[in-house]
Amino acid sequence: MRRARYGRPVQRRRFPNKLNVFRLAIITTLALTGATVTPTIAQASRVHQLTETPLFSVGLARCTFVDHSRTVLNYSKAPFKVLSTSRTLVTEIRYPTALVASGPVEVAGAPPATQSGGYPMVVFAHGYDVTPDTYAPLLDAWAQAGFVVVSPFFPDETPSAVAAQPGTDTEDDLANEPADLTFVTNAVLQASANNTSNCHIVSGLVEPTEIALAGHSDGATAVAMLAFDHGVDPQGVNYADLRAGIDYRSVIIMSGAEDKSQSYADEASHPPLLIIHSLVDRCNPIRNDVKLYDDIHQTNKWFLALRSAHHLPPFDGDDLPAFTAVAAITIRFLQMSLQAATPSNSLLAYGNQFPSVARMYSGALGATVLHAPKLREICGPN
Repeated sequence: MRRARYGRPVQRRRFPNKLNVFRLAIITTLALTGATVTPTIAQASRVHQLTETPLFSVGLARCTFVDHSRTVLNYSKAPFKVLSTSRTLVTEIRYPTALVASGPVEVAGAPPATQSGGYPMVVFAHGYDVTPDTYAPLLDAWAQAGFVVVSPFFPDETPSAVAAQPGTDTEDDLANEPADLTFVTNAVLQASANNTSNCHIVSGLVEPTEIALAGHSDGATAVAMLAFDHGVDPQGVNYADLRAGIDYRSVIIMSGAEDKSQSYADEASHPPLLIIHSLVDRCNPIRNDVKLYDDIHQTNKWFLALRSAHHLPPFDGDDLPAFTAVAAITIRFLQMSLQAATPSNSLLAYGNQFPSVARMYSGALGATVLHAPKLREICGPN
């Protein structure tokens, strides 16, 4: 199987069961129409029952931001070397709204729960051949805990774009995504500070000094490039310049990897780093995130090794035990790194409260992680 530059198979298609085929068809259709997707009540109740007590329900909105500042290769066109002079980023925004005692967790267009100074913001990057809605249970859990969650749809990596790819590999668009994340972050910050923008829902909603980056799979690779890569992007812009001026205080990498053609190192600001990866992830072997973890030489970094989960189910809710651990630990990590929370036990101890599902490391990694089995890479039903 031909391999991508980013250390994973080029074709990372998910092979869902019959229920998920139906769900994916709905997501694809709604993504094309711009409609809102709401997870099932059963999915939403998982967050209520198994993570920390939610403070809010979730408001859901979409805003569209258009970047005219760069020329990018357009992988959705044939031939793919066609240059696009603008980049349209439909962005899904989840935000705290008044807690609803019953009914769906997500309420489209609900009025935000106002808070002086705004809420911390998590900018989330989705993986290949999925959308932000794939991760709705996890993103909802973050919003219920008091975070604004901003999730752009990457133009060439959604299911509809992958299905229509014109004889080229749309996954190579990943190289454009770090700049997408920077652009969307700035756009939302401007919309929060200026209620005359085209995204009124976030007016006054974001605390600009409390921002986290998070991503899964290809999205995690894009986040790692933006946060720690010391090379240049396809437009010749240094990643250090891309992230300059935005106060990213926290980074979550979920089943990610380095771009092997670039160099990675810790930033002077040393944002707390949480990496989550499964020992048996066959789509993206754990050794890829071990390399990233080893290259970031700072003390405030943690590695959560899932024992038996696959590539996507710990993050979309299909693997309930692993999802429960991931949701709870990421919420605690965000609270500690963005809100200066002082819980009664450390993040390391908190992460090790799920011994049958995962083990948390800080500092040196254990032999179980360093000597994880070398599995054949295949992105099949996982």
